[in-house]
Amino acid sequence: MTTPILSIIVPCYYEEEVLPSTIQILISLLNEAIIANEASPESYICLVNDGSQDRTWPLIEQHSRKSKYVRGINLSRNFGHQRALLAGLFNSEADVYVSIDADLQDDESKIRDMLRAYADGYDIVYGVRSDRGCDTFFKRSSAALFYGMRSKLGCQTIPNHADFRLMSKRSVEALKQFKEVNLFLRGVIPLLGFPSCSVFYARKTRMAGESKYPLFKMIKFAWDGIINFSEAPLHIILWIGFIGLLGSIAATIYSITQWYLGNIIPGWTSIFLLTCFFGSFNFVFMGVIGLYLGRIFKETKQRPPFIVQQSTH
Repeated sequence: MTTPILSIIVPCYYEEEVLPSTIQILISLLNEAIIANEASPESYICLVNDGSQDRTWPLIEQHSRKSKYVRGINLSRNFGHQRALLAGLFNSEADVYVSIDADLQDDESKIRDMLRAYADGYDIVYGVRSDRGCDTFFKRSSAALFYGMRSKLGCQTIPNHADFRLMSKRSVEALKQFKEVNLFLRGVIPLLGFPSCSVFYARKTRMAGESKYPLFKMIKFAWDGIINFSEAPLHIILWIGFIGLLGSIAATIYSITQWYLGNIIPGWTSIFLLTCFFGSFNFVFMGVIGLYLGRIFKETKQRPPFIVQQSTH
């Protein structure tokens, strides 16, 4: 196997505080890999600006002029983390690709371990967190709940894996065949079926700035990861509906029997509460079905997942 050209894909969204340090650290790592003959001298870092309105893009342009190892892609607006990753993967030419977040909470030194696994014949290498000690209790417990729910609902997933991974050129070419608009990479990539393995690392604290995934975004991201890959919520709704129907039939028979025997059931409160109870269930179920219909609506439009405004190469 010839020494592979490596492209390190880094999505950036309001990352001006961490970007200078991140670039220097990744350039140093790239040099070490080149010296060790693990990566080609033609390797580079691809920084994707996902619609940031701060100095993120000017910094990317500045560093791309100073270093041959730095390239930049500027998206026309904010498309979201997953689509920014796709923009980097689909607009870079390399033999192997590694995606990593700009805050470098993922251990960048493991990139070299990933390259060694690639040399051993693995097309996909997942970065898996062995220790989440720097995360809050809520984040650790919600992550465990998310991976547990996905497993129970039949979604193939890699527990404690985010988007720190290596992909070979042929696996990226296979990924291009997936035409979904709402592409959830953590669920799609295990479906590719290429030889894969994992490297383990301890998650670090963020160097500077704030997380770009507040609670609301985390919940939305988790929900997308479930409904994009599983019909189980619809089946659950169907079974709850059948159970509710049986309960309603039993209640109807009981009410008619009591009326026939002359036992008048007093109180409108119970009727009101039951009406509200089943009414709320209907609204929840209609909402879940509506989310699926919304996904279908977006898919039928076939809008581009991202638009590149400019690049530095």
